Amino acid sequence: MDTVRLGRTELQVSPICYGTWQFGGDWGQVDEQAAVAAIRHARERGVTFFDTAQGYGFGVAERVLGRALEGDRDQVVIATKGGLRMDGDRLVRDSSPAWLRQGVRSSLEALGTDHVDLYQVHWPDPRTPFEESAAALRDMVDEGLIRHVGVSNFDADQLRAFPGAETVQPPYHLFRRDVEAEVLPYAASDDLGVLAYGPLAHGLLGGAFDEHTVFPADDWRAHSPDFTGDRFRRNLAVVTELSRFAVRFGTTIGQLAVAWVLSNPAVHVAIVGARSPRHLDESLDAAELTLGPDDLAEIDAIVSGAAPMAGPAPEGM
Repeated sequence: MDTVRLGRTELQVSPICYGTWQFGGDWGQVDEQAAVAAIRHARERGVTFFDTAQGYGFGVAERVLGRALEGDRDQVVIATKGGLRMDGDRLVRDSSPAWLRQGVRSSLEALGTDHVDLYQVHWPDPRTPFEESAAALRDMVDEGLIRHVGVSNFDADQLRAFPGAETVQPPYHLFRRDVEAEVLPYAASDDLGVLAYGPLAHGLLGGAFDEHTVFPADDWRAHSPDFTGDRFRRNLAVVTELSRFAVRFGTTIGQLAVAWVLSNPAVHVAIVGARSPRHLDESLDAAELTLGPDDLAEIDAIVSGAAPMAGPAPEGM
């Protein structure tokens, strides 16, 4: 698989990044052996970029990733995130210097490595000045614990206010395009690396759901308005139309969705998560698809009637 430079960093990464959120417990029970096998399959297929987070089970996903990549650390780029913690049974934002430092050390231990290539603030914390968070991360860069600093789920104003951010990880898919207005143009103008997450709309653009789909109670989608009621049914109809277009294009809707995200010139990487090698292979093949202007215009027309999705936030998990 070809590589791309991640914004103004020197990191050369695969345009498909393997994400590990699904191994943290928010998507239901996790088969660790199957998870390790899926990650190793991604490596065999040429994936060199892996994304995880302290908040994905508070060490669970990071340990799985570290186990899967044991002996292969020098050949891959690992990104993780911090700035979330549990307060009783609530997930809260905390990007204070003390918690970020504790998070970096916990992540290094879970991953079984002495440094992280990219460390990202998972969500903006309104209680901690960005300058304090950024200064703490710069100190850890100087100490060699992390190599590069990024942010996730930040809007354009927050990006401008966070000193030293080299990358941004926004949600971006056919049903969630708000970042096109300001975040992506700002990232392009400042040469920020963009890692788009959720290109399959958290499974909706995989083509396997219908109006009878029921999610397990321990899957966050079971409680999300994006996956229940009229909004869900409305978008399922759009998925059906997109599936027909994908067949005419000679591909699958999942590949189409990932290729669409990568077609935006501001996006360097699409983060995909897959529990099975088959689903992973489908997403990886999307890196070879090219969508022309006419294709993109037809896709825009199909999704014009879609209901915008909001996606999850820490307060709702």
